[in-house]
Formats: sequence, structure tokens, C-alpha cells
Amino acid sequence: MRPTTSNEIRQAFLDYFNELKHEIVPSAPLPQRDNPTLLFTNAGMNQFVDVFLGKEKRPYKRATTAQKVMRVQGKQNDLENVGPSSRHHTFFEMLGNFSFGDYFKREAIDFGWTFLTGVMKLEPERLFATVYTDDDDAAELWQRYLPADRILRFGKEDNFWEMGDIGPCGPCSEIHYYSGDMADITPAGVNNDAIPGYVEVWNLVFMQFERQTDGSLVPLPHPSVDTGMGMERLVRVIQGVESNYETDLFTPVLARVQELLGDSDAQRAEQYVGYRVIADHGRAATFLIADGVQPGNTGAGYVLRMIIRRAARFGRKIGFHQPFLGQVAQVYIDQMGEAYPELRLRRDLILYTLEREETRFNRTLDSGLLQLDRILDDLHRRGQTVVPGDVAFALYATHGLPLELTRDVAQEQHGMTVDEAGYTAAREQHALASGSGAFANYVVGQSVYGDMLHSLVNTGQLDDSGVDYDPYTGAALESTILGLISDGRPVEVARAGQPVEIVTAATPFYVEAGGEVSDTGRVRNAFGGEVQVNDVRRPVPGLIVHIGEVAGGEFKVGQIVHLEVDRERRADIRRNHTATHLLHRELRAHLGNHVVQAGSLVAPDRLRFDFTHDSAIDRETLGRIERAVNEAVLANQPVNVAYMGQKEAIAAGAMALFGEKYGDIVRTITVGGNGDSSPYSYELCGGLHVNETGEIGLFRFVSESAVGANTRRVEAVTGRGAYEFVSRRLALLDKLAGRLNTPVGEIETRLEALLEHDRAQERQLEQAQRRLARADFEMLLGGIMEIKGARVLAAQVDGGDPDRLREMADWFRDRVKSGAAVLGTVKDGKPLIVAAVTEDLIARGLKAGDIVREVAKVVGGGGGGRADMAQAGGRNPEKLAEALDTVRSLVETTLKE
Repeated sequence: MRPTTSNEIRQAFLDYFNELKHEIVPSAPLPQRDNPTLLFTNAGMNQFVDVFLGKEKRPYKRATTAQKVMRVQGKQNDLENVGPSSRHHTFFEMLGNFSFGDYFKREAIDFGWTFLTGVMKLEPERLFATVYTDDDDAAELWQRYLPADRILRFGKEDNFWEMGDIGPCGPCSEIHYYSGDMADITPAGVNNDAIPGYVEVWNLVFMQFERQTDGSLVPLPHPSVDTGMGMERLVRVIQGVESNYETDLFTPVLARVQELLGDSDAQRAEQYVGYRVIADHGRAATFLIADGVQPGNTGAGYVLRMIIRRAARFGRKIGFHQPFLGQVAQVYIDQMGEAYPELRLRRDLILYTLEREETRFNRTLDSGLLQLDRILDDLHRRGQTVVPGDVAFALYATHGLPLELTRDVAQEQHGMTVDEAGYTAAREQHALASGSGAFANYVVGQSVYGDMLHSLVNTGQLDDSGVDYDPYTGAALESTILGLISDGRPVEVARAGQPVEIVTAATPFYVEAGGEVSDTGRVRNAFGGEVQVNDVRRPVPGLIVHIGEVAGGEFKVGQIVHLEVDRERRADIRRNHTATHLLHRELRAHLGNHVVQAGSLVAPDRLRFDFTHDSAIDRETLGRIERAVNEAVLANQPVNVAYMGQKEAIAAGAMALFGEKYGDIVRTITVGGNGDSSPYSYELCGGLHVNETGEIGLFRFVSESAVGANTRRVEAVTGRGAYEFVSRRLALLDKLAGRLNTPVGEIETRLEALLEHDRAQERQLEQAQRRLARADFEMLLGGIMEIKGARVLAAQVDGGDPDRLREMADWFRDRVKSGAAVLGTVKDGKPLIVAAVTEDLIARGLKAGDIVREVAKVVGGGGGGRADMAQAGGRNPEKLAEALDTVRSLVETTLKE
């Protein structure tokens, strides 16, 4: 029976290839960290790049995946087509089968043909195959299944596949399906958008080369196969519909949107673009958040924010006025959660993030769109058709309108475009000023390490798995030096005072990963040589280098050496690492399940933990969390390590860190629990941990702060670090008690008494100063001038400040009822001027703001304010008297009769 639903089709594909001895490998996360030219995973083979290049060995040579893919970057950017197009998406699923030097073109073509015609029951007469221009081998293989007129040759643009600017590539063969009337079938319809009914279903890539940074092609060590079949297109063909959005991948969501809006079928059809954008972008946002991306201003965070806001804006257009994307996400979680368990595991985070971002955007959307409308109308009136790039970027920086949204509105309302190059320049200028960038690249490693690993494997000194890495069994072992690197070059001997990187056949040193820092220690030989190891790194998979300086003696390739980790430092790291697991658990328990780890540092002296949360944590809540962690420590719960299949661990409830790459077999850390109860904490983790929580000793928060719009950070200490922290605080209390001559338990009472005494003295001083100021004011009244029937005072006050001058001006108005006062003083070496005018003189044209502005010009300054009270300052205190002398003429000139 032919599979018909999307879930059945996906599973049928994986089962088919699993029966052909392909390992079912879970989808890699969407954020890409292994390729310098990619922001997101954009093909099923991304996670196998090192395997194709021969840099990584897997326990299988055949694999199959249903891979999550995003295409919103560079030449593979489908964003603008999403909505109007029936087949373009930002996120989609790529079904694929892979051979790593096992089978090649013949089997790939056979497998593809049999799946489509045998399992999916597609009619052979509706299928076409395309091959690269000079790929005669593939063309000949296809002749076993198709007549010559349905085997077509195309050039590089259609039939030569490349992942990016660099990396594996090769000729490909595409399988196309025709869905129209058989009377009209023609080869001319293949790869021709002008003739409807032809769908590219599957792309079989024959991976033969690696594209270098200089553009050259280098043959791969073992020709391989990488195939990719768009899930959405296959389901569309199987279900016999004209649009991807008519398949059951989208119809449940579209029905939910219609239900929420209360639209009729006619209204839904009329507003199909908005419906499609919401369905597509809602799905993309759901999967991005599940893979650890949070809305932000750079990189993957920018893309997530942009698609959420673009969906929200289209939602507003078709009738939504409250956050709705959580409802969309829930449909996808229910529908696809079995195939992608991370959706269910991170449901709370997904819904929380979407509602928060929608709510935040809705607060600025109206003002932002209003400002954009004004800009577009102004440009239109002036006959301009392009929105300047700096203006578009200002709309994003000020109102949160992404470039893509500005571009949509400009096109919809006036057929305008946006100067995207100018936008990019403005964004980059802003990034330089702020030290960030929207799309960060990665640094490509040096080849010396790869060359050394390749040589060691080829000569049999290392097996395919590389250096024997075991930081878990012990902290010391003996091994053989296989390589030495100094100043970036391989050497045979390293002598005293020389920087060195040592490669040994085995190592007990932990290599930095998952936030935990590398071990340090020393390497010694039998001849008195010693290297202080300051860092340990894995520059390429399979090779580990111990970095330091030769403290004495010399080291040679081939020597037996003793490697020993700094045990005390490692013990501190173990305490802090297990504490992060306890902390993670309690943060979720006290703040909500939307809390997920977003980064960490596990060092010997402290731990740092970043997590998703959008507001500061008050002192009381922090105290409760700290107390709960310490209760878990005191419970002395066992910490157990187990290895199991990744899918098995995730299904059992183990938490995985966002963005981390896990193998098929994973290491799990369980705190507490037994056969009768669930564990206190259960996470995938490759780090070092204590055996029982009691070894942590004490947990103490040091700080809590923000590191982004939606991310908080806490720092804490444990064990010896906590003891030292508490000791310093207690010593400070003892010192304060001695200074205050009071017992420690009474410090707070004593301090409060001292502070109250200080406040009383300040009140007395304030009262004395007011009495003196009042006396000075009474003396100043003798200088009142009569000008056009108005009483005017212009005087300098010694030792005044802004508050005192304003108070004296109020006294003046209360006393004279009708008049104007201009008072000046020198404060901290700078002149200060305050003016006050009564209401009746304001009616006669005399305003305090105008007066101080003119008077301040004399002292080299400026200012202003209300008509009845104003203040100004300047730079030249020696001219204050001269400035006050101008008041008479100003009043005479300004005051009307």
C-alpha cells in the first residue's frame, strides 16, 4: 500500500534505505557552526562534510536522513518568493541517502528509481532524468530505465551541485516528474518554468571533488553519493495537488489560522499570500527556536526575528491584532513532534519566545509602519522610486522594522525598491561602531595539523579514530610522542625555553568543550624534561595538542612521556560542572520550562551560566534558587554516567544543549533517581563531574545580569571558590564590626543608627543653609529695580546651587506678586543663571527662557526653559556680573507697556 500522508512518506523513505543497510542519522541542528560560508544547514550533507573529505570516520558507510534545512542566505535565499509562490519556503525538509566511499552512481540511480516507482508507485512514463553535460556514465546508467528522449543533459547551473563557495561538490542527476495531461508531455518542460506541470523531485549528487578557496577542484579520496529530495515536493506529487500549501504539511496550520480569524473560504482564498507566509514563517520560527536560536540583531538571531516580524506583519494585514504564532507553532509541534522530538521537548520555550517577540514587535509596529508610510509618501511625491539604504536601516534600528519588511511594504504600496547595498553599508558601519556584525564568519584552521594527522594515520601510528582520548578514567598515563609543533611548524626536537605543542598517542587531558575549559598539567620524560601544559586543543577531529613551553630538558618525537593533569584544578572544575546541571534544573523549576541553557563557562574558579529569560531575577528568587541547589548538594545524590543511543536518550527525557553536535552514541549524566523515581537531573554531557553532589561542598551566587534582549547570566562559585568567597565576606564583617566597635550580629542595627544620625545632621545643615539663604535673599531685595512699572531683580548669589536659586526665585515671586528675577552664581567653576517671571509680565512679552538665553551668551553658554522659569549655564564665570548687568536693557527692550 502506497504511503500517502507526509508522516508516512517520511518514515517510508527512512525505512526503505534502512533496509538497504543505511544508518538512520538524526537531523543536524539548523544553526551551522562548521562551515565558514554558511549561517544555516542548507543541505542534508552539511553534517557529513568531514566524512566526505576523509577527515572524519563514522561507524557506517551508508546513511539516510530527514534533514531540517533553512535557505535565507546568499544565492539560496527563497524569502522573497515565499507567499506568492506555491513551492518556495524558508524552511523545508530534505530527505537524503549518502554513501561515503561505498557505492556510487549505479546504486544511487537504482535506489532512487526503485523508491519512486516501487515504494511511492509513481508512473515511470511520467519521469525524466537530467545529467551533467559530459557525464556519459550517468546517462548510460539511466538508459536501463528511461528512453533516450527522457534523459536530458544540462550545464553547470542545473546539474553541478556545490554546497557553498568551498567544500565538496560534483556533477548531479535530477529526477523530474510530470503531473499534467500525458498528451502534452514534452522534454522541453524540464527545467522550464514557462511550461507548468514539471517538478524536480530528487537530486542525486555524485560527490567527486572538493572546491578550494582559490576555486580549484581537488578529487576526493573516495567518490561518494549525496542525494537530496525535497519533502514538500514529494508529498505534493504523491498527494496530487498543485501547491505545496495544499499538502497535509500545511493544511492543518492553514485551517487553524482560518479558524482563529473566523474567515470564510472565499476570504482565505483572497488573502492566500498572508496565509502562506504565516504557515511557512511560523514553521521556520518553531524549528529555529527548538534548535536554540533566540531573536536578536545578528546572525541566526536576526533571521529568526525577521521571519517572526514578517509573519506578524502579514498577520496584522489579514486580521490578527493579538499574538497568534504560538497557535501556529502548536499545530507543528503536534504534527511533527514524533519525527523531530526537540519540538515537544522545547514546546514551552517555543511558545514563550514567540509570544514575547510578537508582543514586543506589536508595541512598535504601528509607529514603525506609520513612519515608513510617511517616508514612502514623501519619496513618492518627489518622484523617487528607491528607499535610501540608511533610511531603511534607521527604521530597523529605531522601530525594529527588518529590511525584508520595509522592502515588502515599499513594493506593495508604491512599487518601490530599497537600496540594499546602502542598507548593508549602514548596517556594517553600525556594526563597526558597536563591535558586532549580522553574519559572522569563522576562521579556517591551519593545515599543519591536518597534514600531521593524515601522516600519522597513513603510517599506522594512529588508527582512523585518531588520538586515544580518555579524560574520564584517570588523571595520568604514559604515552609516546607522535609529533611536536613549534611556532606553527613540525619539529623533531623541542628544547628548554621553546614553545611547543605535543601530540601523543593517548591523553588523559580534557579538551575544552561544552563550556568546560581544558585541563592543564605537565608532561615529563625520563631524562628530566618537563613541559608545563597551559592549554589543550583539538585543532582538527582526531588530533589533540598539549600546548606549553619546555621548562627544562628536551623532548623528541618517539619518546615515552608521563602526562599528568593538575588534579586539584580538575576537582574544582568537576564541582562547578555538576553544579551547572543542578542550577539548570532549579532555574527551570523556579522560572519556568522556557528556561534553556544558552551558553556556559565551567572554569576552576567559577561557573557562568547563560539562559533564556527576558527579565531580571529578583534577590528573593535568586535566594530560593540558591537554597534549592544547596539542598541538592547536601542530599549527596549520586552522579551516574551512562552511554546509550542518542535517540534513546532523548526519548528518555535527557536534555540536549542547543547547537551541540552529538554522535550516534551519547554520554548521559544522571543526578539522583533510581529505578523507583525519576532523576533529579538528566542531561547529555561529555564533561567531567563529581561522583556525588556532596563533593560540591557549597554553592553561592556571585552575580546576575543581562547579556542580551532575551538572555540572562548568573555567575556562581562552589567548593574552594565558595569557601574563599564566604571567608572574604566574613572577614569583611569582622573588620566592620571592629571599626564600629560592635558585635557582628549587631552591625545592621549599629549602621542604621549611624545612618539616621547622619540624616539628622544633614537635615539640620539643610535648615541652617535655608536660613542663611533667606537672610541673603532679604538683603538682595534692596537691589530691586523699577522698569516700566515692573519690579526687576538681577543679582549674584554666593555659594548657591540650582535648587537654591530656583527656591529664591520662588520667594521673589511670592514676595513681589508682579516682577522678574534673574539670579546668578558660580558652581564648580562654572556660571549658572536662573530666571523667573510672573504671569502678568509674561502677558506683556517678558519670558524667562528668552532672558536666560540672552544673558547666558555673555558667559559663553546657553539655555532656556518655560516662560515662567528657566535655567542656563556657561563657561566664563568671570563675566557673570557683566551678564547680569544686561538684564535691565533686556527688560526695557522686551517688556511691553
